[in-house]
Amino acid sequence: MTYEQLLCNLVESDERYMVVTAENRAAIRNLPPRIGDRFIDVGIAEQTMIGLCAGLALRGRIPVAHALATFLTLRAFEFIRTDVGIARLPVKLVGGVPGFLSEANGPTHQAIEDIALMRGIPHMGVFCPADEEELLQGLPAILESPDPFYIRYNTMKPVVQHSNSFEIGVAERLADGEDVTILTYGFLLREAMEARRILEAEGVTVRVVNMRTLKPVDESAILRAVEETPLVVTLEDHFLTGGLYSIVAEVLLRNQMRGNVMPIALNEQWFTPGLLGDVLRLHGFTGEAIAEATLRRYESLAAHVRSYI
Repeated sequence: MTYEQLLCNLVESDERYMVVTAENRAAIRNLPPRIGDRFIDVGIAEQTMIGLCAGLALRGRIPVAHALATFLTLRAFEFIRTDVGIARLPVKLVGGVPGFLSEANGPTHQAIEDIALMRGIPHMGVFCPADEEELLQGLPAILESPDPFYIRYNTMKPVVQHSNSFEIGVAERLADGEDVTILTYGFLLREAMEARRILEAEGVTVRVVNMRTLKPVDESAILRAVEETPLVVTLEDHFLTGGLYSIVAEVLLRNQMRGNVMPIALNEQWFTPGLLGDVLRLHGFTGEAIAEATLRRYESLAAHVRSYI
């Protein structure tokens, strides 16, 4: 089943659902003839789309709105905050080509601050599926949530076997290890798993945790990682500020804990456009580069500990 098919089934089975787009039909191009007037395209007008969705939600509908992630979260931010956030309406926002998935596009089309923006809105949830399987697995629960939600749309093929259950706010522990934990989300999970393979060959055991929803976030998964492994790596295709690294810092401070946390994120720079593989290599987000950086930090920590023995 595809995202489009699942969404179509939900719309046909529940009259509350409406599908809305700001001329971003890539994922839903076959829906108009299937669902008729429950499909609305407002054209290139993201702010108008959000206002429309808020009105629909006030009348008992559950709008599922689609736009490119950067324009959805940036151009329409005030409308999302004011029309949807303040009223706490169950509008679902689906952002296309987020993060590195916009690959060949320049800074104007790069949604790499989208999580920081959306999680800053009270009651707004944030769902970052690792692949198409997880997107489909989590979508029913996300759509049924009474709160607004931002979804980082991702239909890449899975590289892991996901658990059979999905719960909002509960992370997925995919691999166990005692030396390092990699906390990640979205398609970079595949690079985290490759980094784990390389590190395990070097004798470093690695726990991999797929965070799934960054709001609400699984605080217990973060705290366990810090308590149980000497090094925690946060891996994300987002700015350093406001994303997973910031979330981990907030959780640790709130719980009065300290830990060795190494971020792998974009630090004060947009990425150079190119094919996805080239972007990952250039900016150090391949499994090999992640493993290399992690091993350096882990060995540095181990040497520091030995110096006190």
